[in-house]
Amino acid sequence: MKLKHIYVAMSATVAMALCSCSDNDYTELDKGSAELALSANKTEVVLNERDHAVEALSLAWTTGTNFGTGARISYTLELAEAGTGFANASVIKDAQQQVYNWNPTVEELNDLVRSEFGAQPGQPIALDARLTATVNGIDGEQVAESHFTVTPYEPVTTTLYLIGDATPNGWSADNATEMSRTNNGVFTWTGNLTPGNFKFITTLGQFLPSYNNNGDGQLVYRTADDQPDLQFAIEEAHCYKIDVNLLNLTVTFTQTEGITPPYSQIYFVGNETDWGFREMSQDPLDPFLFRLGVFFTKGGEFKFGTADGSWENMYKAAHANAPYTDPEVEFIKGFDPDNKWVLNAAETNLAYKICLDIRPGAERMLMTLFTPYTEMYMVGDATPNGWDLGNATPMTQDASDPNIFTWSGHLNAGEMKFSPDKQEDWNGAWFLAASDGEAPTGTTQKVIFINKSDDGCQEQYKDISVGGVDLKWRITDAGNYTVTLNQLLEEVVIARN
Repeated sequence: MKLKHIYVAMSATVAMALCSCSDNDYTELDKGSAELALSANKTEVVLNERDHAVEALSLAWTTGTNFGTGARISYTLELAEAGTGFANASVIKDAQQQVYNWNPTVEELNDLVRSEFGAQPGQPIALDARLTATVNGIDGEQVAESHFTVTPYEPVTTTLYLIGDATPNGWSADNATEMSRTNNGVFTWTGNLTPGNFKFITTLGQFLPSYNNNGDGQLVYRTADDQPDLQFAIEEAHCYKIDVNLLNLTVTFTQTEGITPPYSQIYFVGNETDWGFREMSQDPLDPFLFRLGVFFTKGGEFKFGTADGSWENMYKAAHANAPYTDPEVEFIKGFDPDNKWVLNAAETNLAYKICLDIRPGAERMLMTLFTPYTEMYMVGDATPNGWDLGNATPMTQDASDPNIFTWSGHLNAGEMKFSPDKQEDWNGAWFLAASDGEAPTGTTQKVIFINKSDDGCQEQYKDISVGGVDLKWRITDAGNYTVTLNQLLEEVVIARN
């Protein structure tokens, strides 16, 4: 490997410093007298995303000399396109001390050469590396150079979506079903597919680029409309696990038998409950989701249990003292680690809604601040004003609890639901029945809160398009009723008087 070594003469300050030291001092403090040397372990580096986490290159250097002064040596490492004289150099290490190498991973080096030097995928680029050493308090520099080439790659997408009539959200590119990324180019998804076709897109709202069927069940990358648009076919409605590897262009489909949540009941436990176990509600639309509305007065730590009073088999924060906005969850069979979420004192005396997703391998905790709606309306042919949303029947907000609305009066036989915003396109917020045509029991019943205009609401549902959810209560017996809705607890009582 060709190396270029340069000594820049030191000023007279060096000589004076040497004279002030005894022979013993010089021997003890001398960094050596050899020229500064910079070497690369490869002259040609070809990058491959399959090895994204592997060391791509090692640049190493000798210490150079401090001329027996005992002063620290600082090192600056620069890269530049070959032949540019370092006119537009990228500084890799800036005046660092006691550092003698640079070992970027494949992904790091690929990102660097593409962003800093405009390197094109599959095309080698020649680079010069320059190391500059300076001795603290002494004028002058020691310089060494090395040279190598790098061939970068085009990284695959970091997002991938299912789209097609076999998928939960159909052919809507704006609402395609997101897969979970587990590694560079590796994605997975588990859910229900129906008979039909599908493919994969990389970006919401855009049909291209896509990954299609190459005719042999492997993936092919499609970038233009004039390229073949062969799709994957599902013949049997079932729950499937789909695994995609974009680096190998492979896809596998596995029918899963009877996928159900690992637990049918989850408990919130923490300082707010004096470490008692409070039941959460299983979502009627997605049984992997458990919900709870809480007005926090104490704050402090919290986690989630799977059995009343048991401190084993718990869903905990992935990091110690995690903020409530941290979605990462770990399922811990034993007692440790015992990481918890923490709600600070300044975040208390406020209402929050918690959504815990217990999908194995894709657990999430989504907790958001909840501001009660100040209005609530009943709409439907069971209500006095029917389906006229603009003239929907208003409810009365409780003076002591802004989460509670009540109404008393005559209900007709028919359907009804609740709107807090009367959005004229019918795509706003709704409090809906847990199942379509559910009859009132006169006791507390769960409601489903859906905000069709809120991306955060859609994010909670992995396999369901909230835009299509429209579940209503059915009043079978006309008469006088009292209706009480609690928007924080997501409960309703429709009781005949």
